[in-house]
Amino acid sequence: MATEQLFEAPVDDLIEDGLATLHRKALTILKRLRDSALDPETGAKKGPSFPISKAASLVGRTASAIREAERDGRLPERDRTASGHRLQYTLEELDHMRNVFGTRPWRAPTDTPAILSVSNFKGGVGKSTIALHLAQHFAIRGYRVLFIDCDSQASSTMMFGYRPDIDLGEEDTLYGHFHNPELLGVRKIIRKTHFHGLDLIPANLKLYNLEYEIAGYLAQNQSFDIIDLISQAIEEVVDDYDIVVMDPPPALGMVSMAVLQAANAMVIPMPPSVIDFASTVSFIDMARTTMKQLEQLGGRVKPAYNFIRLVGSRVDESKSMQREILAMMRQVFGGSMLNSVLRTSAEIDNASSRMKTVFELDRPVTSHEVHNRCMKHLTDVCHDIETDVLRTWESRAGVVS
Repeated sequence: MATEQLFEAPVDDLIEDGLATLHRKALTILKRLRDSALDPETGAKKGPSFPISKAASLVGRTASAIREAERDGRLPERDRTASGHRLQYTLEELDHMRNVFGTRPWRAPTDTPAILSVSNFKGGVGKSTIALHLAQHFAIRGYRVLFIDCDSQASSTMMFGYRPDIDLGEEDTLYGHFHNPELLGVRKIIRKTHFHGLDLIPANLKLYNLEYEIAGYLAQNQSFDIIDLISQAIEEVVDDYDIVVMDPPPALGMVSMAVLQAANAMVIPMPPSVIDFASTVSFIDMARTTMKQLEQLGGRVKPAYNFIRLVGSRVDESKSMQREILAMMRQVFGGSMLNSVLRTSAEIDNASSRMKTVFELDRPVTSHEVHNRCMKHLTDVCHDIETDVLRTWESRAGVVS
């Protein structure tokens, strides 16, 4: 009888029940991973902290200058641990130091904020890894940063401690803003994060609906103004920031096009493998063609990029083919390609499994050697992009401290 009832059940119901069970179990795992990344005392994610030597380097002063400022009252006296060691400094404390010493790296009001898109329509190329570490690098360096997750998969949003489709509703993302811009206002969906100086506009699965809704709007209204929706949202708040980093979907759809229209600089991650290289070439061609069509059909001005940089990502130089392709990439792309590359590292994978970036780890997951090597590669890539940003600011004349 049970067998008969099983065969009588509609196939769609069986599939739906099975998927519902899988989804419920997956959410349980996601909650465990998220909870493991939270500080047990505060129940929130914890930002990085730095010893006085690193703090001095980031602030642009010496350790002795910090100690002197603490002695003469310009900075608060430093507490110590039970063993007598000086407590490390948080990002918020570094920001206060820069204010005291006059070393904040903020752009001048006349400088154009950098609006960076980290784009490629192929998944698995290190797009979100670079976008997240880049945003955190700028925050650690003392810039005011806005991170916009434009990908409905919301992997970057998860790294900030959210379960996107549980903790966030549709009004918490760009989707809600675009449906009720007057009611909500883009400032209402900007969230402070555990990284001082780094704000977030999160994403969740509802954002995927924008792909269809933008296409429907274009068909119904015969107007391409809707492509400016992300640009208009950024324009409302961009004066509060030095850097905006956008993480678009890994597909050249409507949302990705809106991101490319909003950006004034582009970073393209590209692993040195034949498949990824071919896919990236297609992405560049499709982006170029699509923007040209928008220019011709919609009478639009083509977006002007201050720079476009290709980054060798997920590089494994122990593989001879990757070394050959990387050498060809450098030869062909020349100055459009960063000198630094992001190599594969177990430290990145292990940090991600803890819902953290490498910059958030308070101790190496693998070994000190692997961790330090990974940190150097990440920092070199971010530093090179920072240099490109500063070249666009007249007040800084491309000087990186």
